[in-house]
Amino acid sequence: MTGTPDVSDHRIAALAALAIGLQIIEAAIPSPVPGIKPGLANVVTLVALLALGWRAALAVTLVRIVGASLLLGTLLGPAFWLSLTGGLTALGVLVLLAPLHPRRLSALGLAIPAAMAHTLGQFLLAWAVIVPHPKLPLLLPPLLLAALITGLITGILTVSVLADPRIQRHVRLPLPIRAR
Repeated sequence: MTGTPDVSDHRIAALAALAIGLQIIEAAIPSPVPGIKPGLANVVTLVALLALGWRAALAVTLVRIVGASLLLGTLLGPAFWLSLTGGLTALGVLVLLAPLHPRRLSALGLAIPAAMAHTLGQFLLAWAVIVPHPKLPLLLPPLLLAALITGLITGILTVSVLADPRIQRHVRLPLPIRAR
């Protein structure tokens, strides 16, 4: 370890900054239903995972959650813990499924279970700690349906981002994605 940032560190920092920006933009957009957001920053996490590996995706996720929480004034509040739990749960699912990419699962196939895991992780934390109401599980089916839709959207966006030649110049991707 030299202590000098290398190209990978610069890429992780750039992706984390992009993810923070996307999370802040999303926070400014009013949601018709509490707890449902598009999850655009998850596109950046998935790109980091597929292009740079799980350690980079973990770094991007943690820097995004802490950085956005600092800027939004939610650090260590319920929103921070929900974001951290959802982000780490989704990343855990992505790391488990990533070996199936690109032969058996596309980026779209990774994004949907990650979005559902994100929502499920947040829901379980909310139910166990924040709002332990017995009827809270009634919200889970519509929340998972929303996660399915947002996962589909983030998956399509991720496939588009990874197929962009300007992105491919900066990252090393598996051949099937480059060929698209």
